Amino acid sequence: MRAEIQTIVADIEKSLDLLAQRMNWETAEFRLEEFNARVEDPNLWDDPAAAQKLMRDRQSLVDAIDTYKGIRQDLDDSVELIELGEMEEDDEVVKDAEETLKALKEKAAQKELEALLDGETDPNDAFLEIKAGAGGTEACDWASMLARMYVRWAESRGFTVDLQEEQAGAEAGIKSATYQIKGHNAYGWLKSESGTHRLVRISPFGKGTRETSFAAVGAYPVIDDNIEIEVNPADIRIDTYRSSGAGGQHVNTTDSAVRITHEPTGIVVTSSEKSQHQNRDIAMKALKSRLYQLELDRRNAEVNALHEAKGDAGWGNQIRSYVMQPYQMVKDLRTNHETADTKGVLDGDLDGFMAATLAMKVAGKSRADAKSED
Repeated sequence: MRAEIQTIVADIEKSLDLLAQRMNWETAEFRLEEFNARVEDPNLWDDPAAAQKLMRDRQSLVDAIDTYKGIRQDLDDSVELIELGEMEEDDEVVKDAEETLKALKEKAAQKELEALLDGETDPNDAFLEIKAGAGGTEACDWASMLARMYVRWAESRGFTVDLQEEQAGAEAGIKSATYQIKGHNAYGWLKSESGTHRLVRISPFGKGTRETSFAAVGAYPVIDDNIEIEVNPADIRIDTYRSSGAGGQHVNTTDSAVRITHEPTGIVVTSSEKSQHQNRDIAMKALKSRLYQLELDRRNAEVNALHEAKGDAGWGNQIRSYVMQPYQMVKDLRTNHETADTKGVLDGDLDGFMAATLAMKVAGKSRADAKSED
């Protein structure tokens, strides 16, 4: 077997090892038997919320087992074909099997990455907030570029994107925008994007000078109904107002917009759909999402990547730099992952950056660790 193919086989084996580790392969079949026994309980649906969670957990385990077994079987079959083809000097069989292995390597790597999304709320939908930071009009334009980037990324994955709120910039772009991104593992992917994003470019507003702009991104999980988050009515202030935006098909202008302020934490959430009742529901879900995230932070002894990156949207707090002048480069300051394809990134090609951050987190490195290795 050629050295190149041996390397591919070794890479697939490494991916399989991680998949086995993440689902605790030694007990997986036993746990599935337990799930199946509980599913057959005639009283299961007496508690619909618990039953739904059980069914989700069971399906997640089934998918993990099937994925592992499928990749393992395809790997064994391909290696066997290569060995048989080499024995019989059948180059066509060897070539076909090698192509299968190369495709299998990509599949295994993707499944390995998905296996890292095992947090309690990783499978959930996400709220994504984008706010212009230091830089005035330039920053508002940068915030709108980031909004476009994330919308394109989400749509490329088949996710649904709903604009919840948008505030136009004074001259261009947006001061802020909030989206709800709906899709499996939406929060798991987007959580790595929380932090300050820095842009360096020649100003498009007639100045002809090189400008640095900042915008803050925050991602929060949409909380399932079966997760109880208590909100004291006395702690919130609900205001209705006439919303406005930069125009276009995504922006509503209506008197029914709702803003909820949580007094103890200072969290403010808004929604500007056509129905005031719908806005209250959406805004309360967004508030609960933010409060749940705060609770997760209190539970964690270590500072997680999301909140390590938080701070004012300005110098010294950025997680990623997008340089368009004097050279082309996008670099994540936590992982050192970088690319010269700035256009591709701004068009939504973010998977490489998200994958690097997920892998760093699993490896147990903090943002400070990553920066010290620069």
